Amino acid sequence: MPNPFAALGCAALWIAALLALPNVAGARSPGHPKLVLQITVDALRADQITRQWHRFGDDGFRALLSRGTVFTEAHHAHANTETIVGHTTLATGAHPGTHGMVGNVWFDEQSGRPVYNIEDGRYRLLTRGAGVVADTEIDPTQKVAKVEGRSPSNILVTTLSDEIARAGRGQALVFGVSIKDRGAVALAGHAGKAFWFSKQSGDFVTSDYYYEAYPEWVDAFNARRLAREYGGKQWELLRERKVYRAADADDVPWETELAGFGRVFPHPFGDASGKYFLTLLTTSPAGDALTLAFTKELLAKEPIGEDAVTDYLSVSFSSNDYVSHLFGPSSLESEDQMLRLDGVLAELLRAVDERVGLESTLVVLSADHGSPDPPGQLRQLGIPARYVNPDDWDRAPAIAALESRFGVGQGLIRAFTSPYVHLDRARIAEAGADPVAVELAVAEEIEKMPEVAAAVPRSRLLEGALPDSFIHRAVAHNFHRARSGDIHVVFESNSFINDFDSLVVAATHGSPYRYDTHVPLVFAGPGIPAQRVQRRVLTVDVAPTLAALIGIEAPSGAEGRVLPEVFATD
Repeated sequence: MPNPFAALGCAALWIAALLALPNVAGARSPGHPKLVLQITVDALRADQITRQWHRFGDDGFRALLSRGTVFTEAHHAHANTETIVGHTTLATGAHPGTHGMVGNVWFDEQSGRPVYNIEDGRYRLLTRGAGVVADTEIDPTQKVAKVEGRSPSNILVTTLSDEIARAGRGQALVFGVSIKDRGAVALAGHAGKAFWFSKQSGDFVTSDYYYEAYPEWVDAFNARRLAREYGGKQWELLRERKVYRAADADDVPWETELAGFGRVFPHPFGDASGKYFLTLLTTSPAGDALTLAFTKELLAKEPIGEDAVTDYLSVSFSSNDYVSHLFGPSSLESEDQMLRLDGVLAELLRAVDERVGLESTLVVLSADHGSPDPPGQLRQLGIPARYVNPDDWDRAPAIAALESRFGVGQGLIRAFTSPYVHLDRARIAEAGADPVAVELAVAEEIEKMPEVAAAVPRSRLLEGALPDSFIHRAVAHNFHRARSGDIHVVFESNSFINDFDSLVVAATHGSPYRYDTHVPLVFAGPGIPAQRVQRRVLTVDVAPTLAALIGIEAPSGAEGRVLPEVFATD
């Protein structure tokens, strides 16, 4: 099949007149495409593409990276590199301290409990019982949610999709699709429509924040029960084992064996009635295939690209994240996941080309965060690495000594919701202790622990009194006065929490180190030069650049810069 991006360098294919950009000398903007397609691959560390490049087909990753502007040094600039944090940063062009999504979970001082990032009791799911994850081990963050409702209300600024809706005077179609609810909601923004996969029902669902009832095509799609068709099947290698880099490392002790899924190929999904069946689908390429199937149906049934108003579609592919958690990003499973994702991307681009036309589509691909290799694998190579357990900190002798010193009794540390330590402020007040002195003392003791690189107290963040290091700058970008904890903890490089609600996983992201911050970034579309740019850029630059390309206002909290390289020059 001919490459659908073959003609993208021709400015004549744009449907609107070129607009001059006064802040980029000699540069031209392509005007208003019919569609902005924002593709996010969960946990895609940048080198996962480059080391698989020779195995990819011509119409997936290669089509984008060969025909677009590729930024080889794109990084998230915040310290807590988690799913909602990265997705919202890409959506808003703002750092977490501005957009407010400081973690997948944060501890709410008023309610005294952890809060899941997009939970909202005001808006129920249209499919009852499809929101709260009761027994799903692979994604324990969702167990925190005490209500089924979901909405984007916790995002404190506008998103690019919001600005597209505003510029289109309510006529723009705006959608977000993902296996993960937070992957869909963050990029659909406040003004769009979000759909995600329910591990309870096997359907793609939404909440009444978006719709009073499902569109007919969604009901019809869910009635096909595509997820159940995987019953009795298994995840097998796409190609001959010998062509994989990790062909001889399929059975290693640090990989996670989840609910009979096994550590080696083939990985059985089990019977469709099994307790963990739907969860296992998401931990394999089947999750991306289901996301693609729903997205293709959306493209077929919604009038996307049919008028002069720019529409927006976000697709977040989540299976790569789950595979990396269970097996690591350098595993045999990860290699196969990437090869299959390449085919999924090719099929998505073909569907967009048939529905809208790639000559009228602006595409951006990036990731919400990267992923570290498991400590067991690193130690085999002689690289120091370890797992850590912050749950033991409140029993450490140094913390007990501080409890006695300040007269607060046991329980000085109220909670730890990674990466934040939360102190028991009520106990401190009752003891008449100086809260800032207590906070500084606890931070000092935590920072002495061998697994900790930095323990940054909120009082220092409020003052702006921080050392000028990449770790402290990243922590400052993550700080929100109301949602961040008392002490932001950064572990040493290659030190990870691996106990996810009693499930021991192989690898966990969430740090300011390169393996978690370095992500791919490529812009492709009519008039965008085919080139590689090796200077360092940030993910907060994505939304302002997209806004400039289509000639609209950037999101309200955007802190990034427009990337001039994506504009054709005279």
